[in-house]
Amino acid sequence: MFYMKKILLISALCVFPVHANVLVAVANNFYLPSQKLVEAFEKKTGEKVEISTGSTGQLYAQIKNGAPFDIFLAADQARPKALHDEGLSFEPKTYAQGVLVLWSPQADLVDSQGDVLAGEDYTYIAVADPKLAPYGAAAMEALDHMGVQEAVTSRQVVGKGLNATYQYVDSGNAQLGFLAYSQVIAKVKQNQGSFWKVPEDYYRPILQDAVLIKTAADNSQAVAFMDYLYSDEGRKLISDYGYSVQ
Repeated sequence: MFYMKKILLISALCVFPVHANVLVAVANNFYLPSQKLVEAFEKKTGEKVEISTGSTGQLYAQIKNGAPFDIFLAADQARPKALHDEGLSFEPKTYAQGVLVLWSPQADLVDSQGDVLAGEDYTYIAVADPKLAPYGAAAMEALDHMGVQEAVTSRQVVGKGLNATYQYVDSGNAQLGFLAYSQVIAKVKQNQGSFWKVPEDYYRPILQDAVLIKTAADNSQAVAFMDYLYSDEGRKLISDYGYSVQ
């Protein structure tokens, strides 16, 4: 009970009003698995959890500006650490390691080495804003590692987050894009489109941390959800979406 132990002392010393719900800020890449986690948690406990999704940078800014989130599931370690350093959250803990993929809805467009990036078989490639989205930053690192960043730059369309980036590709406005594996794992399993799992040594590890916001110290439901996130059942649900769990 990682978070329960952290909060017990505070709860014993103070009396707080009871929150009716848990509001979770979820990075775009983790939206689909977070839905499954919430569904399983609600079924198990009868409590209601609400999800709000966006880029990690956008959600971090909202929390800093007082948005009433109880939990932040980020796509990096930097923003949760910043919230903790600023006294806005409890200690961060890694809940998943993400996987970067290059995906296209077109069969056979993306090859097993990513050589398509240097070719002329596409007009536009979608990448999440690297300033807001850790997966966008990872994509830029991969392009630099491959030595094709200059060739790709003029063909990039930039999404504010991974959801927008996925929409560019899924709608056909871009022929391919860098996404989180969790966003397309269902399509990959159904052999829809083509994809390349970018080698892990092409970019820095995408370690994703979660934090309980200090204002949720009295919210036993939020504490319970955090504990569920790190439980064996929660970790299994996360790994089902292609993430590594520690």
